[in-house]
Amino acid sequence: MKPRDEAGSALIEFSWLAIILIVPLIWIVVSVFEVQQGAFATSAAARAAGRAYALAPDDATGDARARAAVAQVLADQGTPGQRARVRITCEAPGDNCHVGTSVITVSVDSGVDLPFFPTILGKGAATFSLDATHTVPIGQYVESAQEDDE
Repeated sequence: MKPRDEAGSALIEFSWLAIILIVPLIWIVVSVFEVQQGAFATSAAARAAGRAYALAPDDATGDARARAAVAQVLADQGTPGQRARVRITCEAPGDNCHVGTSVITVSVDSGVDLPFFPTILGKGAATFSLDATHTVPIGQYVESAQEDDE
């Protein structure tokens, strides 16, 4: 019995093994980096929005500035297409969030589409949900907006 000539078989087997293992590994690494970038952007957006809202002269201006800050930070972080929902809540002694002892909380909810991932059953791309919350206390002795009873 004559042994078969197997010259080159190891190269073919190694090539297929590399394709089967390396391609998914590269996809996982790229996906983790995309999600991490989105998490940093969401966290920075919540912080900037809280600060913008707290420094505004009134609630309406603060809301507009907070939303603009979120859009700007997401664009600066390299995720301009990242969708974000901004929620602003306030614990204040009156209706005005810009008086001493108020606590402003900004929550930013967003999502990152996983790269190179096809749409699943026509429901759109697979998305990794992200959220961040930032709380800004306004000090009692900090210059702030006028209280309504003054």
